[in-house]
Amino acid sequence: MKNRTKLWLLMLISAIISILLFTSISLVIGKGAKGYGLNSLNAIGHEVIDAVAKHQAFHVKNITPILDNFHSKYPEIRYEWVSADGSTTYDTFGEKKTYNFGQLADRLRYMPQSLWGVDEIVTLVFSISQGDQPYYLLISLSSNDMKRGQVFIFMRGFKVFANLMIPLVVALLIPYLLSLWFFSSINKRINKLNHALGQLNLKSEITVLENTNKDEIGQLTAHYNAMARRIQNQGEQIKQFDARRNLLLSNLSHDLRTPLTMILGYAETIRAGLYKDEMELQASAKVLLHRSRYIDKLLDQLLDITRQDEGNLELHVESHNLSEMMRKVAADYLMFLEGQNFTVEINIPDEDIHAWVDASLIERALRNLLDNAIRYGSEGHYLEIGLTEKDDSLFMTVIDRGRGIPYQDQKHVFERFYRVDGSRKGEGLGIGLSIVQEIIALHGGSITLKSFPFERTVFKIQLPNH
Repeated sequence: MKNRTKLWLLMLISAIISILLFTSISLVIGKGAKGYGLNSLNAIGHEVIDAVAKHQAFHVKNITPILDNFHSKYPEIRYEWVSADGSTTYDTFGEKKTYNFGQLADRLRYMPQSLWGVDEIVTLVFSISQGDQPYYLLISLSSNDMKRGQVFIFMRGFKVFANLMIPLVVALLIPYLLSLWFFSSINKRINKLNHALGQLNLKSEITVLENTNKDEIGQLTAHYNAMARRIQNQGEQIKQFDARRNLLLSNLSHDLRTPLTMILGYAETIRAGLYKDEMELQASAKVLLHRSRYIDKLLDQLLDITRQDEGNLELHVESHNLSEMMRKVAADYLMFLEGQNFTVEINIPDEDIHAWVDASLIERALRNLLDNAIRYGSEGHYLEIGLTEKDDSLFMTVIDRGRGIPYQDQKHVFERFYRVDGSRKGEGLGIGLSIVQEIIALHGGSITLKSFPFERTVFKIQLPNH
């Protein structure tokens, strides 16, 4: 059942229950209230008139016992038997007076207002005739003896009743109509939100809902808009990630096929003994070793991808001599670059600099940066390694003067599987710099890049010195 149908049913049931409760509670209160009502007074008056007519008790000796009997039953009520000339034949309060028209009119003219007053006199008049001689019965009591909480309506006909009920019905309907409008607007907003949620997925455009209200639904709408934008951004990231993963598989296939083809070719040459001399055999073995190491490096990078996905990079921090570690790494690369027309500068202070780091991870990050500088900056024939200490920070730098990294690519180079030139083959899987960034982040540091082609490409690592 829809909310709108539920609301209409609720309003109808509420209206019926309200009327029933109003009627029943009014009746209960009316019956439980002490005192007389107009109906009960009217009944008593007619009862007296009927008794007079039955006994033909028009004269004082006959009317006295009848009125005294009713007065004993209803002591709060005063009974007066008045002749046509206005003289009182008998009064249960023992008074004798003669009324003129003005006095009678004064007792009756304020009667409706006296019903609600305090210490007012409420009077009802009844008449009976004996032949051509009329007699009048006046019954009266204090307004304090009337029932409390009554509303008295004087109605001459249904038209007057309709004139009274129409504004009453309109007054009762206004709260229901306002409630209907309020809940209808809420239902409309909820339906929009529900429809937008039903359409939300990674492959379609998101629906942004207007949010001008500050109530709970407005807050929920704001949360939906924020969630939809996050899902859209994540969808775009997933698309980019999938594209790079596919590129990774393509590059990996090519990067493995080329060295494997060479390994198979040279291995077959050695197996068949087709080499000319010992020197050619050593050259073939050197190629096999070099290509095998390259494949081993690719497999290590694949293992790094798995570790990144599983979050298995863990720190084992101890105090280490960072200067000594960098000197050993620099010595390895000096031997590697010997005879390759490279200028290598090492700017490491003579004094030892100690830091609380995971030495194996920091060395791994440093070697990734050096490998990257040699691979992509070889045209500059320059490599610089530096370590400085300033205030509460340590700075490690790797600098080359090669082709550099275009400005538009610099903000992406630390992303996984990203290559500056996606068409290049045989140059790794595009995860080296992302590994470096993750290692430095684990140490609470940062890494920055500045590159000016064939001038300076600088990777700077900042580590906290504590």
